[in-house]
Amino acid sequence: MISKKEIEHIANLSKLKFNKDEIEGFAEKFSEIINYVEKLQEVDTKGVETTYQVNPNTQFMREDNVLESFSNEEALSNAPDKQYGYFKLPKILD
Repeated sequence: MISKKEIEHIANLSKLKFNKDEIEGFAEKFSEIINYVEKLQEVDTKGVETTYQVNPNTQFMREDNVLESFSNEEALSNAPDKQYGYFKLPKILD
């Protein structure tokens, strides 16, 4: 069983404030969770493949094709300010 002192410590680390009734409730709930996890430790998982993704869909990647685009001069043609072939922007950090 998780002690009330441990719950208070966890709450303090989390910057949470609970009254005494809530702390008692959390102690019981945390103990139930730990008991459940301990039961899961008993399950025989030998021969079971590790699952990293439960969704059978995978990311479909397409071929990266370079397409024709604007020239540097065209891209900068409407820029209010440019320097050395790049957009020049006002300084935002000192």
